[in-house]
Amino acid sequence: MSETNGSPEIKKDEPRIGVYVCHCGTNIAGYLDVNKVAEGAGALPNVVVSRDYKYMCSSMGQELIENDIKEFGLNRVVVSACSPTLHEKTFRAACSRAGMNQYQFQMANIREHCSWVTKDYAKATEKAMRIVSAATHRVARNRALEERKVTIKPATLVIGGGIAGIEAALTIANAGKKVYLLEREPSIGGRMAYFDKTFPTLDCAACILTPKMSEAANHPNIELLAYCELEELSGYLGNFKAKIRKKARYIDEDLCVGCGNCWEVCPQWRSSEAVKKRKAGVKVFHHEATISPMGSCYIPTLQAVPKLPVIEKDTCIHFKTGKCNKCLEACTLGAVNFDQQDTYRDIEVGTIIVATGTKVFDAARVKELGWGRLPNVITSQEFEILCNASGPTGGQILMENGEPPKSVAILHCVGSRDENYNVHCSRVCCMYSLKIAHLVREKLDADVFEFYIDMRTPGKGFEEFYHRVMDEGVIMIRGRGAAVSDVPFTPEEEGKLMVEAEDTLLGMRRRVPVDMVILAVGLEPQEDAMDLGRMLGVSCGMSGFFIERHPKLAPAMTMAEGIFLAGTCQGPKDIPDSVAQAGAAAGQALALMDQGEVSVEGFFAEVAEDACSGCRTCVPLCPYRAIDFITDKNVARVNPALCQACGTCVAACPSSAITGQGYSDDQLVAELDGALLPLSDLFEEPEPVGAPGGGV
Repeated sequence: MSETNGSPEIKKDEPRIGVYVCHCGTNIAGYLDVNKVAEGAGALPNVVVSRDYKYMCSSMGQELIENDIKEFGLNRVVVSACSPTLHEKTFRAACSRAGMNQYQFQMANIREHCSWVTKDYAKATEKAMRIVSAATHRVARNRALEERKVTIKPATLVIGGGIAGIEAALTIANAGKKVYLLEREPSIGGRMAYFDKTFPTLDCAACILTPKMSEAANHPNIELLAYCELEELSGYLGNFKAKIRKKARYIDEDLCVGCGNCWEVCPQWRSSEAVKKRKAGVKVFHHEATISPMGSCYIPTLQAVPKLPVIEKDTCIHFKTGKCNKCLEACTLGAVNFDQQDTYRDIEVGTIIVATGTKVFDAARVKELGWGRLPNVITSQEFEILCNASGPTGGQILMENGEPPKSVAILHCVGSRDENYNVHCSRVCCMYSLKIAHLVREKLDADVFEFYIDMRTPGKGFEEFYHRVMDEGVIMIRGRGAAVSDVPFTPEEEGKLMVEAEDTLLGMRRRVPVDMVILAVGLEPQEDAMDLGRMLGVSCGMSGFFIERHPKLAPAMTMAEGIFLAGTCQGPKDIPDSVAQAGAAAGQALALMDQGEVSVEGFFAEVAEDACSGCRTCVPLCPYRAIDFITDKNVARVNPALCQACGTCVAACPSSAITGQGYSDDQLVAELDGALLPLSDLFEEPEPVGAPGGGV
């Protein structure tokens, strides 16, 4: 410990700083000299006491800070430890308990910014010292700020009507809170609505999902906004304002009863490719398969909620030529309305849950596997539709010629664990490939080959299901499917698809003839995830999925207060994990709304009216609409209750009339000064050998 000026007469407003350097076990102490950093900090201006400790975040570490604040009259504290994301609130609370204003605390990150990224012990120590010096110089200029209270509107917007969104909406609605369930597709249900069975229990997907879809649609606290999109979002925690666009179905929802007369008479198919194949005599259109009517007037699934059709404008003959009115004539209730337009509405909510899900990898990108080029090479998503009782074959597994295959190959990791496409593991492919193998063996007496890199079955009952499938006679080949072709080398290969792979167990190249190839495609983030993230203020990671606040401690929270994540929009996961995370997100949203009001950071922007030129540059830039222009005075003024201290106006003001509280120019300049101090001012030179007190 270094202690200076321990019991002085305390002058009012004089900075009295305590510096605490955390070992973080060996996370920090194993890579730099924490004792030297603490001793060096003790020599910095205004530092009264400096210490190092094993775990500053422990209760003992916090008590150490609290006791020092009281004993030494500290009015500033610097803790040099990990990221502020983890423990800034912990140490602020400790300072508050000791009677110090929490905004006169500063965190110096010497773990993520130093010990974890620097292997050189001496340089790591030097860098840590500079980080501590910067924080110490800055904290001396921190001002006491006060938190603000904001009310929380007791309503939630759930973006995405898949299983995660439905689960979150029902949890909140059952607690008595209003929920807007937003889904851009014509029906809720998401990707699960297209599954026949779910692994590993082989439950009927429709039997699980349909009751929840109906419950969500009929719940008195849930307003279902199907076929709608989020256009704009403004506001802040507890007071979000969302602009919703309701897309035209060309069906009057108040009149339609979902009888099906309109889609049954529609003469125009949505897919021109399917039309060509039908003319060519193809019996099963794998790539165009749907579990809905194929006309321009259609309903997504027979279990669709709401059970309302939609007319696809791009392919509808009426919109193209004006000559077809079959659906209009078939509807006895007069619900078809070709003049319908998109409409807009504004809603206000206190919290938001993002459950936008994922999209499947486009198999056409892996040209060597033949999808889109070779018949009977299909994706796992197409197999799900083919195998679905509501699908085009009534659940039969058929090739394009209408015959059942006698041999099937399932290729794992298509688009996943591949540096050419996606490095991440999609987590579900191994298990749903095993499910597909089971379904093929159950419905057909066909040989099934699984080509895998390694089998990943970490889940309840997953390993048991893996062994069950192997006992059913499925042939496992450890090796990534490298290519699929229809070029025969021998007479036995005529008319077959040839799967080529390197068997890494046998150490030999394999060439396996099969009738059908199923590509286990991986999961990717939605194409518009980045756009939605910008609107919400939620970042996306390198893989494109939304980033949670903390991967272990806050997987359902985001860095945007009041906005939570649920399901696969945060990363690939299976149905149980998606539902579990949806429950967590709903619980945290409920906890906020039940409080009625919450405290928000004391940081906000402030306009010096005497310096404001009245240019109004800042007014339209504010994403929270927190800046008003006072015409009488010809100045801008910030509403502290609305300001979220994003700093946009501070950076944009041409007159430098706006200051960000907690991020003022003098604080930032002081921080730089501290970081750039000469090393001789940071470390005491070692005494020469033989000198008094020096080494011998």
